[in-house]
Amino acid sequence: MTKRYWEDFEVGEVREYGSKTVTKEEVIAFGRQFDPQPFHVDEDAANAMPFGGLLASGWHTGSMFMRMFADNLLADSASLGAPSIDRLRWTQPVRPGDVLSVRTTVLSKSASKSRPEIGFVQNRHEVLNQDGTVVMWCEGPGMIQRRNPDATV
Repeated sequence: MTKRYWEDFEVGEVREYGSKTVTKEEVIAFGRQFDPQPFHVDEDAANAMPFGGLLASGWHTGSMFMRMFADNLLADSASLGAPSIDRLRWTQPVRPGDVLSVRTTVLSKSASKSRPEIGFVQNRHEVLNQDGTVVMWCEGPGMIQRRNPDATV
């Protein structure tokens, strides 16, 4: 596939991609290392809590999203990273056995005023479970190399 530059992203474009099955072992391992709350690391404790079972950390969900995003969209783009995440929400619990995928929508794009070789693409990313329920969403700009930095926008 040809590398996608800033000029190739269209406002309103929607892409759906990825598939990641969440495992109990990964939930516990991530929780132990990065977010050691009982409902992330101890199945018995999690079952006794109002959540009714083991839950993936929101940061784990974000990490799984990032891997799918990197493998499916960033790998074929002239990505230069991202300066921020403007908004982030975890809207539903993620549990072992869930199968996650991502839907990315291009909200807007603009050329950098100070660095003509860079363009910004504002995206909304939605992480969905196997039922199509949005479990996490975030919005933020990505920096994408421009194919022709001398062109007027």
